[in-house]
Amino acid sequence: MGKSETAKLFAAEGVPVFDADAAVHALYAGEAAPMLEAAFPGSTRGGAVDRAALAQVVMAQPGALQRLEDLMHPLVADLRTQFLADNPVPVVVLDIPLLLETGLAVDAVVVATAPEDVQRARVLARPGMTEDKFAALLARQMSDMEKRAQAHYLVITDKGLDHAREQVKMILADVRAKLNA
Repeated sequence: MGKSETAKLFAAEGVPVFDADAAVHALYAGEAAPMLEAAFPGSTRGGAVDRAALAQVVMAQPGALQRLEDLMHPLVADLRTQFLADNPVPVVVLDIPLLLETGLAVDAVVVATAPEDVQRARVLARPGMTEDKFAALLARQMSDMEKRAQAHYLVITDKGLDHAREQVKMILADVRAKLNA
């Protein structure tokens, strides 16, 4: 949908951004690797999580995805808490996949959205992405329509970066006006 690119637009406007995906990658490269190797033997190489190997293990075992999330979510939550402590400012962005599905309490939700065909093309263009992986991703998340219904703000991402940038600026102006009201 353009979630990560939208987060970068907020960062370009000076807003601190917590990138949950980047946090997971950092944990996979360090702290979480031994724990995940113990839970999912064969999921690491050279002291770091091999994402492809982990995906194979997790997809092959019923309940494994939930176990993985149970191990990783507290670690990511700790990093998020530290990020918030390190950034005591009125506006931050939490770039978190499945934010609405997890029920994390936030002050406002910005949903990056694009038509289904654009979303599909973007996701399938990612390295290692397959139709099966894409279907599994869609099955785990609420529909775009449901996300839009829960959003305080929308960023339409299929009309180019300049259009998205202007929407981000308008969102920030509105948020800042509400904070100063």
